Amino acid sequence: MPRLRGDGTILRLMNQENQGPRIGVPYRTRKEEIASGNGKIEKYLAAVREAGGQPLAVSLALSPEALARLGSSLDGIVLTGSPADVNPSQYGALRHVKCAESDSDREKTDFALLKGCFAARKPALAICYGIQSLNVFLSGTLIQDVPSEVGTEVVHSNDEKGAPEALHRIAIEAGSRIGELIGAKEAVVNSSHHQAILTPGRGLRITARAPDGVIEAVEWIDDENWVVGVQWHPERMMESDPLAQALFGSLVKEAAARKALTAP
Repeated sequence: MPRLRGDGTILRLMNQENQGPRIGVPYRTRKEEIASGNGKIEKYLAAVREAGGQPLAVSLALSPEALARLGSSLDGIVLTGSPADVNPSQYGALRHVKCAESDSDREKTDFALLKGCFAARKPALAICYGIQSLNVFLSGTLIQDVPSEVGTEVVHSNDEKGAPEALHRIAIEAGSRIGELIGAKEAVVNSSHHQAILTPGRGLRITARAPDGVIEAVEWIDDENWVVGVQWHPERMMESDPLAQALFGSLVKEAAARKALTAP
């Protein structure tokens, strides 16, 4: 057994080995990464920690080689929300006048992480912008502006300064992972988005919708890998919402199982 050095090096290494699975969390945009460090993604990092995982903020400035190396060291990922919109050229559409500025660094980071997860069957939880990114990665398409294209009375985003966060119900499909997590056919979720899935990507099953039909959740069904996308923000609901807690808990559980399979 190695001797414990006075500076605690061996103890720190032992503690690191006992930590939960490594979950990669990309920054929301490259501009935010430069300007604010972890400030804008701290809720995602905190949610992973609370669920027992070891979160790692993923820079959007990594080279393809560095990103591939990092991805191979992760046990799972959380794709965050973002003020950016996926570039419509990624899914063969013209840019809508309401489509926000895109972030090519975020897109290449998400797509590289997803490629690694699908290849190695590692779990992924995709949130808000993340579900849209996941869908486009799998050759799906997006509604570029829900208010003008759907004409809905459901409030999907409350942009008024100081206004409370928008909330609405979702109907959950029977037999879905989300339904099994909470044992219910509906839930109330927060809402802060103006884009949504139009045509689901290959291998994705629609598992929840808003009252106006807007897709609120999808899951991967081509194999047993745990990949779930949600249009709402569970990281903001961790204190009191069982579904939010279950989503992050399930991600970390699946990542821990994947880590155990590959342990030397």
